Amino acid sequence: RSVVEAVMAAERPRSLFALSAAAVSRSMAALERDVWALPRHLLRGLLPLLTIFHLERAEDAARRAGLSTQPIWRKLWDDVMKTRPPNSESITCWRKKFLETFFSNVLHGVLDVSSDWRLHDRHFSPLLHSSPHVSQLTLCNMLQGAVELTAQHNHKVLENLAASLRVLKFQHLLSCDQPIRRSLVLLLHRLIHHGSVNQVSMCSWPVPDTVLLVLILTMSAGFWRSGNALACQGSPCGLCREEDKAQSQQSAQEGAERGCTAEREESGAENQKRSPKEADACMTSVLSGPRSPPLRNPACEETSSEVPCGHSSIQGGSSPPSSSEQLSCHPIPRKTRRWQNPAVGRKRRCLRWSRGHYADPEDLYDFVFTVAREDNSGLLEKNRTTEGENTENWTSSSPGSPCTGHTGYKKRGGPDGALSLKAAHRFRSVSTLELFSIPLTGETCRTLSNLLSSWVSLENLVLSYNGLNANISCILSGLRALSRHPECRFRVLRVSDMFSHMPCMELVRCTLSALPQLHTLSVSFDLKNQLEGSRPEASPSCSEAEIPESCLEVLEIRFPREPLHTALLLPVLKASKSLQQLSLDSATLPCPQELGLLLEVLKECTPNLKKLSFHDVNLAEQQKEVLLLLQDPGLQEITFSFCRLFESSTAEFLSEIINTVKRNSSLKSLKLPGNRLGNHRLVALADIFSEDSSSCLCQLDVSSNCIKPDGLLEFTKKLEGHIQQRGGQLPLTQLRLFQNWLDQDAETAQEALRRLRAVCSVVNDAWDSSQAFADYISVM
Repeated sequence: RSVVEAVMAAERPRSLFALSAAAVSRSMAALERDVWALPRHLLRGLLPLLTIFHLERAEDAARRAGLSTQPIWRKLWDDVMKTRPPNSESITCWRKKFLETFFSNVLHGVLDVSSDWRLHDRHFSPLLHSSPHVSQLTLCNMLQGAVELTAQHNHKVLENLAASLRVLKFQHLLSCDQPIRRSLVLLLHRLIHHGSVNQVSMCSWPVPDTVLLVLILTMSAGFWRSGNALACQGSPCGLCREEDKAQSQQSAQEGAERGCTAEREESGAENQKRSPKEADACMTSVLSGPRSPPLRNPACEETSSEVPCGHSSIQGGSSPPSSSEQLSCHPIPRKTRRWQNPAVGRKRRCLRWSRGHYADPEDLYDFVFTVAREDNSGLLEKNRTTEGENTENWTSSSPGSPCTGHTGYKKRGGPDGALSLKAAHRFRSVSTLELFSIPLTGETCRTLSNLLSSWVSLENLVLSYNGLNANISCILSGLRALSRHPECRFRVLRVSDMFSHMPCMELVRCTLSALPQLHTLSVSFDLKNQLEGSRPEASPSCSEAEIPESCLEVLEIRFPREPLHTALLLPVLKASKSLQQLSLDSATLPCPQELGLLLEVLKECTPNLKKLSFHDVNLAEQQKEVLLLLQDPGLQEITFSFCRLFESSTAEFLSEIINTVKRNSSLKSLKLPGNRLGNHRLVALADIFSEDSSSCLCQLDVSSNCIKPDGLLEFTKKLEGHIQQRGGQLPLTQLRLFQNWLDQDAETAQEALRRLRAVCSVVNDAWDSSQAFADYISVM
């Protein structure tokens, strides 16, 4: 009882002001405008007593009064969420962080708003009020969140998300029934095709549902055929309907200005004189207006009874559409072309609801499976005469493979009654696609390759632990087709997996040969292939061909314990004159001279290199080369992570490192995690900042280095002495201390950290060293 009374006493207003503020807080609906005009000292006392809804609305008034609500939102996070968010030191706006997490927890039923008086107000809807602050949303399990967001009572919530949401994530998905899929279709259509989502991520899906996976990929790429799936309360998408009306008016106006009237189109004599390509181009200009000029491909302007289909050249963003995207490979009567209009601007309109007989209840399944199983063999044969000059060896995949980058066409009523991508509309698409821990079958990879070949808005692709193996070639084929498109914006490719199908350097060479416009390439493998004999021989076309000059700026390679041969890396570096960052991970040095050869090549071929990183590379016997790197005037950031630097070194080597860094004024960041510095070496590193030092080092990382509290305190005292000698000036701005033994003496550690934070920013964690040691012993 005494505990309850103490709690009640703590919550009871202790002053007349507190009592009045509590009363005002309860009557904010009537007093809100007057409250915002209160003097600064009164407003400061009132803000912590508001609900989150009124606190959010008080932001402008607080700013005008010179007050910050950030401490209040941070306290709300600690009281309500009761967790420490990842990377909390980088959070710049706790209001946004709280409301975004609040929205997600309420949507998924994790948080009960009645549990805290600050979380509910009868005048506000939790989802509606917090939705404008949501830029990232994760949907899990059976997509209950998608069903809730597409419900009629949450229409305004979905509208807010369409404007604010940038990142849409799917995690731990499970198979679901068709009504849920239809809710997902409506959600993706609104948030991607008519919204602002530019990144779709999927992760942790050990046994993916093929239909659901391909559905998400296809709609992320901007493809979808409207119909029953997009119906909401018996009507089609309102935005598509508005665009349809506006585009029809614009098309009619532009058609009149260009003089392409209906009488001219119906002139049979002129149509016979004009080639099919020119006729289609004219029709495209009539339908699309000035934003979609007709494509003029000389190779396709020959007289032919069929319209050739090439790579799709329409994509989200501001890409100009192509007439071949909607026109079939077969002759189509004029009356049936009315509904096959090309896209205009950023988005494409849906089919009208009155044409619903083209979309039966199984359309959702039909379309998704069609993307994966389109047969291109007939198409390739038909286009051979018109596209022979533009088709190279890399497109000659097996018949029916979408890796060729072409999309087939099937009439409705064919063998499977499905409609292909050619009959789908093209909408706005995302710029970043990430797939983590999702096994991709050969068929799924062919589908993805097919989509990639025309996904011109795509800028970043991350494929992590997908079991690609030989299917990586199929993915590269689609990306190569994409790179040929003049509107291509693809710049970043990251591939990581458990087993490598081919040597890392061969994959790097093949990728750069196919995608010379890449700015960032990351290749990472844990292990070599389980069966050494199953790794393919090096492809002559890839290994011997000269790599074209590339735009590569960042190259990251994680070797599956493969030897680092500079001779294989040399052609890549020669072709990458713009390289600024190089990271080599888990490589072995075949001979002691290999690192020296690499440094010579780097100095000769990469004059713009600014960042160099070695991780898990044994440099214990490479002391001379380490010192050469540390004195390189061109490097601004050097990382030696778990490189066993001091395993067989003497005290003189540490002194040489310190003196070299002291003389190098260009080095800004030195990262030495996992090198067993210990207390005595950490204390010695403080001399980098002595009075006679020319170093401009602003970031030092000594994580995972067996540092104890007493050693950290001694390092801090020595650093303080150097600051006094330098007149209070110190270049060091950040010290990283993750995973050290600071829990062994909490009091000493707290004193050291308190004094360090007066000198620079300290980034550390609450790491349990005893548990880590137990884990280490358990796997020995």
